[in-house]
This record gives sequence, C-alpha cells and structure tokens, in this order.
Amino acid sequence: MRRNLLRKDEDSDPISVVANLFDVAMVFAVALMVALVTRYDMTEMLSKEDFTMVKNPGKENMEIITREGEKIHRYTPSDEQNKSGTKGKKVGIAYELENGEIIYIPE
Repeated sequence: MRRNLLRKDEDSDPISVVANLFDVAMVFAVALMVALVTRYDMTEMLSKEDFTMVKNPGKENMEIITREGEKIHRYTPSDEQNKSGTKGKKVGIAYELENGEIIYIPE
C-alpha cells in the first residue's frame, strides 16, 4: 500500500513527457526569434508603422524592403536591368538634418 502512495498515475503516462518537451521547444523558438530580431535591428518589422529599409547599400546584392500597411515589398536589382546599358545620372543631393528632416537640393 505504501508503494501506491509514492507512485503517481502521471508516472505511468509516457506521453506527458512529450507535452513538456513541446512546451520547452515553443519557449526556445520564441526566445530565438526575439534574439534574432534584436540582433539584426529589425524591430521595425514588429511595429505598426510603414518603413523603408535598405540592405547592403551601394553593393551588388543591395535590397530595398518597404512595408505599407500589411504588405511587405522587396526590390532587388535584376541582371536584366544591369545589362540593358542604361545608367542613371545624378540629379541632386539629399541632406539629413539633426532633427531628422531631409532636404533635397536639385542640381
């Protein structure tokens, strides 16, 4: 009779271990996602505001990522655009002031 008091019904249920492992895995996955978002300074993705982000500016693999409402658009220059032979020209200069305002001066 003493053995029955020490032994619980939960000990005989092997599936309860799987449920606990699932909980631990979910907590780990959420912690990993939060760590990656903060590491790569992508906290803008979590906000409700619209934004534009440029990855690898001025390089061959540059990407422009914009968010408008619920839609996220990615623009990557394709090889066809580079081979077409058309190039842009400088049309002005943009300056960002200390207060965050951007001023465009056409040439």
